[in-house]
Amino acid sequence: MKNTLSILFLLAIGFSAPAQTYLQLEPALTNSPGTISSKANVCLELGRQWEVFSLGADIGKTTFEKTVGRDTSLYLEIRPNLNIFQEGKFTNTLTPGIGFIFNAKENFMTELTNGIEYSYSPLIHINVFFGQYFYSGLYSASNTTFYGISVMKYFKPSKTKGLIKIKENPNP
Repeated sequence: MKNTLSILFLLAIGFSAPAQTYLQLEPALTNSPGTISSKANVCLELGRQWEVFSLGADIGKTTFEKTVGRDTSLYLEIRPNLNIFQEGKFTNTLTPGIGFIFNAKENFMTELTNGIEYSYSPLIHINVFFGQYFYSGLYSASNTTFYGISVMKYFKPSKTKGLIKIKENPNP
């Protein structure tokens, strides 16, 4: 209980610091076997960004394939994100994630994603990303590679920066 309260307290402090709130839609395709609907997945993420770091919570579906019985594709995930490098309107992103898939045999999910984000405007960013999902359960584990594009809407103008800064040469 004490650890839970400590985590909630730290999150409350972090979310009260100056930051931008965003909403992001992320459709993607996996390389798993099957039809396009079984390969397609999507999530909606709500988060906050502080300088080069952001933290989001998302809800999504691992597949759009029709299922008989209970839906085993709905998941919740927490994803921190780090803007590694920025050059002009482009940013290289790194995103690990951890989540839970409801009613699935392999219900524990982790993610590792890289992306190239383009700042279309101060309020709209577009990110082309790729990575892997890792699923595990009590008796089995699997993984799949994915590729997608996301659209991020900030609620106020963003000023993203890269973790690595390059100084311009004054004498070209």
